[in-house]
Amino acid sequence: MDDLDNSQSAATSDFPHHDPDERPTLKTIARLAGLAVPTVSRALNDAPDIGDETKRRVREIATRIGYRPNRAGVRLRTGKTNVISLVLSTEHDMMNHTARLIASIAGTLRGSAYHLIITPYFPSEDPMDPVRYIVESGSADGIIMNQTEPRDRRVAYLLERDFPFVTHGRTEWEHPYADFDNGAFGDIAAEMLIRRGRRRLGLLRPPPLQSYSIHLHEGARIAAARHGCSLTVIEGATSDSPSKEIEAVIPRYLRGPGALDGLIIPSATAVMAAIPAAEDVGLEIGRDFDVAAKEAIPFLTRFRRPILTVGEDVGEAGVFLTRALMHRIANPGAAPMQHLDVPVLPAGLGAGPILR
Repeated sequence: MDDLDNSQSAATSDFPHHDPDERPTLKTIARLAGLAVPTVSRALNDAPDIGDETKRRVREIATRIGYRPNRAGVRLRTGKTNVISLVLSTEHDMMNHTARLIASIAGTLRGSAYHLIITPYFPSEDPMDPVRYIVESGSADGIIMNQTEPRDRRVAYLLERDFPFVTHGRTEWEHPYADFDNGAFGDIAAEMLIRRGRRRLGLLRPPPLQSYSIHLHEGARIAAARHGCSLTVIEGATSDSPSKEIEAVIPRYLRGPGALDGLIIPSATAVMAAIPAAEDVGLEIGRDFDVAAKEAIPFLTRFRRPILTVGEDVGEAGVFLTRALMHRIANPGAAPMQHLDVPVLPAGLGAGPILR
């Protein structure tokens, strides 16, 4: 206990003195860090010419003294809000994918000059509405959004107005993005199922107009054709559909003549609806069918051990998206930052068939 108290005292003594009655400002951070005010400002805004250690030190001091930028003053002085808006559909996979994305973006912004707001929209609403509102009201300096389409109207609108944004997903145009290679995932998922001896594959795809749905379908189609296997796109539900819709559809594809024996499902929530629905009609995963899935948080094999999984590092994507957007805001003419996360066949599946 004494050692812990001593280490805490040492850590406190290493931190520069700050009067708790003083309202923290950029000047306060600059004084405590021994830096110029412009350097502190640029460090908080993740400027590329400021070293990582300096950024870490400045953000640590800002957090410890409770620094909060005066947003009204900042806007009057600079025309900026220091707000980043994350625009999300309420129907997306909040349990797994989106929750992880929000946490990583918020964590990356912590200690910076930026504040995160989440702007939701409902499936019945036009996804253009929140984007137009943000741009026309000037309520944020930049936008992060997902569920892109190849010729996404939101992207076209923002490019035309030269408004800073970044997407989780690609389009046909050149702009900042972070993406997971769902074409590679589709190929790997089909390959894993085929190595389990499955020949009649089914894809519970995302909404078909979205870019990652197109990439996923193409990757799975190529892998199935390579092995002479069939691939059926499941109709009546998508991987984003409510659980009841998935539960109603899946058993129809797993029974009767020509029944599917392998499912590719890119959503953990959809997997947790599909498998119990199959079990309710007497089918058993690993015996009657197998599932290959994508997950952002590794837990599906705890739900059902035979599930084949590929991990997607949504946390890494969130960090990159945040830094790419701050870079775009600070450097309007610079080349867009882009990142593609390419999955590989999980260890142990690289050679030969998998024996059940």
